[in-house]
Amino acid sequence: MKLKLVVGFSLAALTSFASTAFAMGSAHAAGDWWTPLDHYCERVGVGFWAEPFNALTNGAFIVTAAAILMRQRRVAWSDKQLCMLAVLTASVGVGSFLFHTLANRWSLIADIVPIAVVVYSFFFVALTRFLRLSASVAGLSTVALLVLSPTLQSLMKPLLGSSASYTPGLIATFGVAVAVPVLGRGPMPRLLVAAGIAFATALVFRMLDAPLCGSWPTGTHFIWHLLNALALGLALFATERVGAGSRLGAVTATA
Repeated sequence: MKLKLVVGFSLAALTSFASTAFAMGSAHAAGDWWTPLDHYCERVGVGFWAEPFNALTNGAFIVTAAAILMRQRRVAWSDKQLCMLAVLTASVGVGSFLFHTLANRWSLIADIVPIAVVVYSFFFVALTRFLRLSASVAGLSTVALLVLSPTLQSLMKPLLGSSASYTPGLIATFGVAVAVPVLGRGPMPRLLVAAGIAFATALVFRMLDAPLCGSWPTGTHFIWHLLNALALGLALFATERVGAGSRLGAVTATA
């Protein structure tokens, strides 16, 4: 039942952010779906490998997903939610690779949508595991975050600029981690805090890409990829530790 709810809210997030991505693509390119886009410092042309660092560092998301799935294979794929989150993490790398190689309007959507889906799916799972909320309450909270995300983006834009759209990621890590002791659910989960720190640091490098472009032609966006993949890995390992009745979760929780 919980897995079905996660899928449902993932689809809701996908629909919402597909609309956002379409709007962003329209705003940045007046042409068709294949009109080239130039969003990052490293890109200096229209070639497939015009952003080699930005493209290849997406492999970090694949490595993160593979690490989780290999551990799940040892316990006969007992944690279906975690496996799904791992697959979604891999899709982030695939979508981002498409955008940093093809760099057009349709690949922009392929880049944005998987990130949104994995953030909201993780938020739902985190609410049920770390805060031990019911699936219905966690689902309503996830929908609330989705609905409020434009407002949060407006509030955070003076601080985060174009990266303000990633505010839900900070809430899904830092917000949930702080809520654990506040709601009396136990000590603050250190791995989840570490995930939040990695994600916040990744946002800094995402924002520095354009300002440092003159002195660092490679840009800093590829560091955002590496740290973002690390943040997702830490978040998923934290989720594994609290478990969902899985043998591996029970073992690692006592480690």
